[in-house]
Amino acid sequence: MPRYITFFVYFKPKYMNTFSKYNIFSKIKDSDNYFIINLLSGSADILEPEEAASFEKHQRLEHTDYIAKGYVVNEAEEKKVYKNAYLKFVSEREQDEVQLFFVPTYSCNFACTYCYQDEYNPTKKELNNEIIDAFFAYVKKHFANRRKYITIFGGEPLLDTPKQREHIEYFINKCKEFKIDLAFVTNGYTLAQYVPILASAPVREIQVTIDGTASIHNKRRYLKGGKETFDKITDGVDLCLKNNLNVNLRMVVDKENIEDLPELAKFAIEKGWTKSEYFKTQLGRNYELHHCQEQSDRLFSRISLYETIFNQIKLNPEILEFHKPAYSIAKFLSENGELPSPLFDSCPGGKTEWAFDYTGNIYSCTATVGKSGEELGTFYPTESIDNEKVELWEQRDVLSIEECKNCAVQLACGGGCGSVAKNKNGHLHTPDCRPVKELLEMGINLYFD
Repeated sequence: MPRYITFFVYFKPKYMNTFSKYNIFSKIKDSDNYFIINLLSGSADILEPEEAASFEKHQRLEHTDYIAKGYVVNEAEEKKVYKNAYLKFVSEREQDEVQLFFVPTYSCNFACTYCYQDEYNPTKKELNNEIIDAFFAYVKKHFANRRKYITIFGGEPLLDTPKQREHIEYFINKCKEFKIDLAFVTNGYTLAQYVPILASAPVREIQVTIDGTASIHNKRRYLKGGKETFDKITDGVDLCLKNNLNVNLRMVVDKENIEDLPELAKFAIEKGWTKSEYFKTQLGRNYELHHCQEQSDRLFSRISLYETIFNQIKLNPEILEFHKPAYSIAKFLSENGELPSPLFDSCPGGKTEWAFDYTGNIYSCTATVGKSGEELGTFYPTESIDNEKVELWEQRDVLSIEECKNCAVQLACGGGCGSVAKNKNGHLHTPDCRPVKELLEMGINLYFD
């Protein structure tokens, strides 16, 4: 009689409970506690050491709280959630407000020590009303159904010459005609002279750069010829605030001026600026954009800059009255009590940001405007567009960047700046990585722990 052998085959389910690939988990700086954040599920928690140890070892996969918060997932279900979140992000971006930059001139009255436009090829073309009219005609035609505002950029757009004042006034009148808000990016030296014009314009904000208190600022941002600029800029800020014009004060930071941050904070507090509803601040990291600076050794990496600021805040907490650093999404979480939506793309170039200049060229963003070879098309004297170049910008996000696809912090980083990535790596669809985890370690300490 034949014998039959029975084989038992165990099939491992294709998708079992597992820890989410989008968990951001790390130890809070200078603390025994840990944090876990998941932007896809919208959950964030601080874990005590014992609980963190079990989490780090991928234990307790059946923990109902972990499952409810999306830290433990069914892989197939998470893929669906990810896909839906991405489609929602793209849909909402298509409805977002568009920022349109316009450069009326690349000329500047300053000789800043770190200018990235100093190697741009000069052009003999000049702005005129015909070019401004062509710009507004292009905006009306191609951005008719989008919420939008225009930011005047440079060079220095508020040069105090009769011709430039005439152009700015004409531009402002066109904005009034088309019911489009304006913003300005200026070095602030001639701001006081322009306040009477700006006070009647639909101005959202005026970004002004001050790199420290007088002695530090004047070593970095001076007129061609060497004349100091600090006092005239601060007078302009005072006048703007007096006239209820929103000021966004920017400090460009590197190793030369970072130690002056506490003093600038004290200066702004003593001036009463920080109490004004019309005043806000930002810190801009000085970095190599298109060419290596002569003093590149003074530049911070992202993480080293924010480590330095973290230590300064611990010693000088009044800095937070002047400026609260984002530390990735830590500030947002502390101020809103919830996480921001997943960030599938942090580069607005060619999507919610476009740049135009007085030569009639179109660019993706402020980081590329004026740089030879970065043109995407023209709006004057004729209209043209390079659809292949535009599509490269439109398609760049964490799904198109290979290095982002399995990165746990992708939904907080968004792939970084496209222009920086292209400049560094030679291709647009490469990452400009942000040290998200390290920033959160500091930010959770400052704002929560």
